[in-house]
Amino acid sequence: MVFIVQVIGSILTGSLALLFDSAHVLTDAGGLAMALLAARLMVRPANSKRTWGFARAEVLAATAQAAVLLAVGLVVLVEGVQRLFHPTEIASQEMIVFGAIGLLGNIVSMFVLMGGRNKNFNMRAAFLEVVNDALGSVAVIVAAIIISTTGWMQADALVAMLIGALILPRTVKLLLETIHVLLESTPSGLDLDEVRKHIMELEHVRGVHDLHASQIATGLPILSAHVVVDEGCFHDGHAAKMLDALQHCVAGHFDVSVEHSTFQLEPVGHAEHEHGAHH
Repeated sequence: MVFIVQVIGSILTGSLALLFDSAHVLTDAGGLAMALLAARLMVRPANSKRTWGFARAEVLAATAQAAVLLAVGLVVLVEGVQRLFHPTEIASQEMIVFGAIGLLGNIVSMFVLMGGRNKNFNMRAAFLEVVNDALGSVAVIVAAIIISTTGWMQADALVAMLIGALILPRTVKLLLETIHVLLESTPSGLDLDEVRKHIMELEHVRGVHDLHASQIATGLPILSAHVVVDEGCFHDGHAAKMLDALQHCVAGHFDVSVEHSTFQLEPVGHAEHEHGAHH
C-alpha cells in the first residue's frame, strides 16, 4: 500500500527522491517476502538429497536483496547527477505529504523487524532495508521543505543521491559477506593457521592436511581435516580419545565455535595413497 501511494506521489510531484523511495519500498516488500520464504525453508528437515536441508536459503535470499538494492542505488545516483544539470519542477507541498506517509510505514516495519534483526543474514538485510528506507523518507521530507522555502529544485536530486549513498556501503558490505559464504570461504574470525597449530599441539598428532572450513548459514560453521596420528593409536584404542580431543579443540579454543567438525584419523604415510593435492 505504501509503495502504491508513493509511486502515485512521485508521479504527481515529479520527485526523483520520492520515486527512489518508492522503489526502495518495493525492494523492502520483496525482501520481507524472501525473508518469510527463507524462514519457512530453513526449518525443513535435512534429507539424503539435501544433507543440510535449506539452511543456506537465508544466504541466497540476502544475496538477492543486496544485489537488487545495489542496482537501484547505482541507477538513482546516475539519474540524480542528470537532474542536477536539468532540474524538473517539483510539487513540494504534496511531496511532504507522501514522504510522511512513507516514513510512517517504515517506522511500523522497523518495530516489526527489530526483535529478529540479528538472527541471520536474511533478517539483517530486511531490517537494513527498512532503516535505510526510513532515512530516505526523512530526506524526502527535508528536500520538500527546502524546495518549498527556497525554490531550489536541485534539492530533490541531491536527496535522491544521498539516499543512494546511504544504501550502497551497507549493501556492498552485506553482498560481500554473503558471497563470502557462498564461495565457502573460511568463516570470519576463524584463523586456520591457529587451528592447525592447536591441533598439532595435541598429544600423538604428527601432522594435519586437507584442513577446510566454511559456513553453511548464520551460526553454522563447519570444519574438516585429515589428522596424522601415531600408529599405536589404532591398536591401543586411543583413536576414540583423539577424536574427542580434536572436536573439543575446535569447539572451545577459538572465537568461532565449530560444533560440526569431521576428522579423518590417519597413520603416518597414509597420505601417499590418497588422490589429489594436500595442504
